[in-house]
Amino acid sequence: MVRGLYTGYTGMANEQKRLDIISNNIANSATVGYKKEGVTNQSFDDVLTIKIRDASEAYQDKVIGDMSLGVKIGEVYTDYGQGSLRETGNTYDLAIEGKGFFAVNVVDKEGNETTKYTRDGSFKRTAEGFIVDTNGNHLKSENGELMVPVDAADVRIATDGSVYADNVLIDRIKITDFEDYSYLKKFGDNMYETVEGAVEMDGTGLIHQGFTEQSNINVVSEMVQMISITRAYEANQKVIQTVDTMLDHAVNSVGKV
Repeated sequence: MVRGLYTGYTGMANEQKRLDIISNNIANSATVGYKKEGVTNQSFDDVLTIKIRDASEAYQDKVIGDMSLGVKIGEVYTDYGQGSLRETGNTYDLAIEGKGFFAVNVVDKEGNETTKYTRDGSFKRTAEGFIVDTNGNHLKSENGELMVPVDAADVRIATDGSVYADNVLIDRIKITDFEDYSYLKKFGDNMYETVEGAVEMDGTGLIHQGFTEQSNINVVSEMVQMISITRAYEANQKVIQTVDTMLDHAVNSVGKV
C-alpha cells in the first residue's frame, strides 16, 4: 500500500518535468531558430520481491516475483526538424533550408573564444563591417570571421553561402553539420556547443538571404500535450489521496476493531 504513495509521487514528478519542457517550448515559440524539446518516460528497473519471515512459509524467505517502483524521465531530446522560413527583406537576415548550422565566435567575460552553432540567422553589420548576431557574436566564414566592406552598396549572399559585395566575391559563410546530433549540447535558447566525440562535416543546407527560420514549435500541439500532462498529474494526485485515505482507515478504524 505504501508503495502506491511512491508510485504516485514518481508519476507527479515525471509529469512536472514534462510540463516544464512543454512550457519552455511554448515560451520560445517565437524565438528565431529555436528547436523544440521532448521527453521520453521509462519505468524504474524491476526489483526482486521477497517474502520475509512469513509463517505460511515456515518463516523462510521466498522469492515471489518482480515489481516496478514507478516511472522516471528517460531522455530529454531535441527535435532538429526544419522550421518555417519567414521573409524579412533585411540584407543580413539569413535562413538555412536543410541540414547545417551557422558557426559563431563567442567570447566570454574572461576573453576566452569558443565556437557555438545556431540556426538563428538574425544578423547585422557593425560599423567596422563585421557580421554579428543579436548578442554581438561574429559569424564565421571560410576566411575566419565574415567582414563586409562598409562602403559596399550592394551585398548579395548566394544559396551556397558565397558573399558578394558590389558583385565581387569576398568570402563564403561557413555552414557546419555533424554526423550525430547526440554530441551537441544546448547553450542558451537557440545555440549549441559540441561535447567530446562530436564529428564535424560540411552542411548541405541552402542559405536564403532576407529570411529567418522560425521555431519548429506547433503551439496547438504543445497546448494539447499540456492538457494531457495536467490530467495525468491530477490522476497521480488522486492515487496518493486514495492511498492516504486507506492508510488512515487502516490505522484509525481497523486498528480499533
